[in-house]
Amino acid sequence: MVISRRTFSGGLVAGAAASLTSTGALGALATPTKARNVVFVHGLFADGSSWSEVIARLQAAGLNATSVQNPLTTLPDAVAAAEQVLARQDGPTVLVGHSFSGMIVTEAGMHPNVSAVVYVAARAPDAGEDYTALAKQFPTPPASAGIIFDGDEGRLSEEAFLRDFAGDLPEAKAKVLYAVQEPFQKALLTGRTTHAAWRSKPSFYAVSTEDRTINPDLERFMAKRMGARTIEVKASHLSLISHPEEITGLILEAARGNT
Repeated sequence: MVISRRTFSGGLVAGAAASLTSTGALGALATPTKARNVVFVHGLFADGSSWSEVIARLQAAGLNATSVQNPLTTLPDAVAAAEQVLARQDGPTVLVGHSFSGMIVTEAGMHPNVSAVVYVAARAPDAGEDYTALAKQFPTPPASAGIIFDGDEGRLSEEAFLRDFAGDLPEAKAKVLYAVQEPFQKALLTGRTTHAAWRSKPSFYAVSTEDRTINPDLERFMAKRMGARTIEVKASHLSLISHPEEITGLILEAARGNT
């Protein structure tokens, strides 16, 4: 794993994994944190359970975690679902998004309960920015060709899902994830953010260097533009599943207020 801006604590990563079985490691991870809550939003071709590997590690570290089953209908609908969950949090909260849900993080991250925003191989537009136009400045990732529609409902083909979305997962596991992917509506893709939370909130970004769904250089561009604390993970688009220790470690940094 390549790390930018400053050295990433290997102890966090090792501790996150060990915390699942070690009480001592659990104590080391759990204190101190400025934010005790973490809220997750999911992207296209997935649902809230895609965060399960990371959630288990954060819960073992003593944090409260909630994964939003955000609708994939329109951007305002998705943002409203996230804001509803954020409003239920009892204090500072780290908001984390993967893939398309970076759009949700960018908008809903303005909520007063949000203390930091974390992007995992995610879109990170500026306020009012046309993300599609931004993405066209970089080579088109292979997964784009695998999107298929039934009317206004879109999903990813099995071939593209296994090869371009979940390429570093065991095939059997990737097939299960393919089977439960949540379809999205075309209208979702037309939405634009009206705010950019990363301009006023501490920001963190995990680049997937082997990503075939969002161009890794586009991820690097967005991370650099927001001045995010950035790590690079040698992973497919689903680093949150294939490399949960690294992603957990970054979220713990955000919870502790490390920038």
